[in-house]
This record gives sequence, structure tokens and C-alpha cells, in this order.
Amino acid sequence: MLTVPVFIEMALVMMLGAVDTVMLSRYSDNSVAAVGLDNQLMSLVFLVYQFFSMGASILCSQYIGAGLHKRLVQVVGMALVVNLMLSMTVSALLFLYAEELLQLMGLRPELMGDGLVYLRLTGALSFFQALSLTFSASLRSADKVIYPMVVTGIVNVLNILGNYALIFGHWGCPQLGVEGAAIATAVSRIIASLLLAAIHFKVHIPRFPLHYFRPIPWQELRNLLLIGVPAMSENISYCLSQVVITFFINQISNEALAARTYCHNMIMFVYLFCLSITQGGDILVGHLVGQRRHQAAYVLGNYFFRWSMIITLTGSAILAISGKSLLSAFTDNQDIITMGVWVLIIDWFLEIGRTSNIFAVSTLRTTGDAIYPVVVAIIFNWTIAVGVSYIIGIPLGYGLVGMWVGFALDENVRGIILMRRWRSGKWRDKGFV
Repeated sequence: MLTVPVFIEMALVMMLGAVDTVMLSRYSDNSVAAVGLDNQLMSLVFLVYQFFSMGASILCSQYIGAGLHKRLVQVVGMALVVNLMLSMTVSALLFLYAEELLQLMGLRPELMGDGLVYLRLTGALSFFQALSLTFSASLRSADKVIYPMVVTGIVNVLNILGNYALIFGHWGCPQLGVEGAAIATAVSRIIASLLLAAIHFKVHIPRFPLHYFRPIPWQELRNLLLIGVPAMSENISYCLSQVVITFFINQISNEALAARTYCHNMIMFVYLFCLSITQGGDILVGHLVGQRRHQAAYVLGNYFFRWSMIITLTGSAILAISGKSLLSAFTDNQDIITMGVWVLIIDWFLEIGRTSNIFAVSTLRTTGDAIYPVVVAIIFNWTIAVGVSYIIGIPLGYGLVGMWVGFALDENVRGIILMRRWRSGKWRDKGFV
């Protein structure tokens, strides 16, 4: 009941970026490469926005399990206010320094025009996404997972229609290409934020009484920081390492960057199974930790981890087998197709580690054990994912395929270490109730 709506919602969220890639592939491979680099940066920005929403979700699930309604309202209110202030600052910086950021990431001059237009439009209005993430996290923690799913479905339809009209100039609209894709995506995210806000006040928390925040509930802000700072640090470390890796891939060739973008968008829908099962299970794990039923939380966690692994590896195998046909649907460039096929084959081995990481990081964080995963992530993201991948891919000359071998090694090493932490039970005394 929890996992299926979460799966659909997350698939539709990913579709917002993937739809731009698919529809722009009919426009030009260069536009795909530029938008792919932009979306790498926007993924990092959205991880920053998840700083407080992620903490709010974990605290809310534990407070709901313990029946602490006032603390629930306080933590959601604090998360909304602080996230809005943070995201408006970041949005302004993205608009003002878009060109400098893309130059820092090594975007090629021939791609700069498209990359700049897309980043400025989507970045300047990205603070709406921060609000959407917070409202969604609050609703999910209360088992109200159906509402974010429905909103995301509506928004995806609007995004597809907007792309069709504005990229290619249909229905009397101007043909804007990349700019059209950016406008459609930004407007869709604004509508999502407004709908989620209306639903949140209607079905979950109808109001935020001022006396709940007088004096300011510093303890809840502290709890948000105790979860949010390590969670954000772990995610930012991973995403920054991916930005550096994308910079390396950009040095190989435009074809390598396009192949990485196509493969990444397909692979997302494979590990989405693991993400959705983990998020659905972690809602219940949080409730159980709030009730101090630690053994029940451990048994449930192991159960949904097994299903995550089985489903993810099955999906990855199907993707590897059908890789050539799928890539041929996006492009007729044989260099891109050949690289992409090998990447999808190697990715099956990568998903073993990624599934373990997604489960262990998220579930440990849900129990309150947020520090350990970030230490492990920072060490291995930069020594193996960046360092080893660079050596294999560029000095040794194995290109994108060699770099993917390095990614697989990073995911699997971290997965082994973090699963040992989960099984040790050291998380049992880390809860907030």
C-alpha cells in the first residue's frame, strides 16, 4: 500500500527530467548533452533542498509512531520556513552565476548556449521544488502517499504537453527547443508545489498555530540538523563526485557525455524499484522505532531489502539484454550505442552494491543513525568513484566503459560496509523518542 504509490510518484518525478531528454533527442544530440550536464547540477541542488525535508520525514514518522502531534507540527513548520529561505538563496545564485557554474563543470563552448538557457530558467524557479519536497515528505510520513503520486502524475502530463508545444512549435506556439523544455519543466514544478500545499493543509496539518512556535522550538531545529546535516553531506558528497566524474566524461567526447545521459535516464528506472520499496518500508520502520520496537524494525528491514535486491537485479538484467534496441530508439550514432550497451551490462554488477547502499543508508538514517553512512560515503566516493574511475577511464584509456567499472567497485565496497553496520544493531539507541 505504501510502496506502489511511492514507486509511481518517484517514477513520475524522474520522468520530468527524462521526458526532456527523450523529446530533445528528436531535436539534437548536443541539446541532450547540454541538458544532461544541467540536470547533473540540478540533482545536486535538489539534494540540498532535501536537507530539511529528509530530516522532517524521519522525525515525523517517529513522532507519529509515538503519538507526539505537537512535535509533528513544529518540525514540519520549521522545515518549511528554513527550506524556503535556503532555496530562494540558492535559486538566486543559480540565475546570477549560471554561466560560471557551467564553465566550472567544463561544458564545451558549442553546448554553452543551450546549457545556459536551461539552467537559468529551471534554476531560478527551483525553490518551488524545495517546497514540494517538504510537503511530500510530510504527507508520506503520515502514510498519505497517494496524494504526492496523483500530483506528480498531473504535473507530468502538463510537462509532456508543454514540451511538445514549446520544443517543436506545435499548436501555434513558437519553436523554442531547449528553452521550451526549460519553460515547461519550470512551470510544471510550480504547479506541483501549489497543489501539494493545498492538499497538505486539507488532509494532514490544517494549520500551524503560532503558540507552537513561541518560543522557537530549537530542539526540533536541532533534531532536523542532526539528521539533515549528515544526510545532506552524504548526498552532496555523492552528487559532487558525480559532477566531477561528468567533468571527466565531458573531456572524453560529446558522444560519451550523450551516452552517459541516455544510460543514466534508463538506469534510474531500474534502481527506482529499490528506492520506492526502501522509502515505503522506512515509513513503517520509523513508526516502529518511535514505538521502540527495534527487533520488529530489524526484521521488516531485512524483508524489504531482500525484495529490493530481487526486483532491482531482474530489472537491470532486462535492461542490459534490451540495451541496444532501447538506445537505437534515441539515437542512430553507433559510437553512443556501443558505449551505452557495455555500460548497461556492467551496471548489473553495480546495482548489487547500489541496492545495498540505498537500503542501508536510508534505513540507518530513519533509525537516527545518520553519521556513520556519511563518513563511509565521503571516503569511498572520492577514492574509488572519482579516483579509480578516472585512472581506468582516462589515463588507461578505457573511456566511459572503464569509468563505469570504477563506479561499480565503489558501490559494492560501500554496500558491504554499510550492511555490516545495519546487521550490527548499533542503530538501536539512536532514535529521537
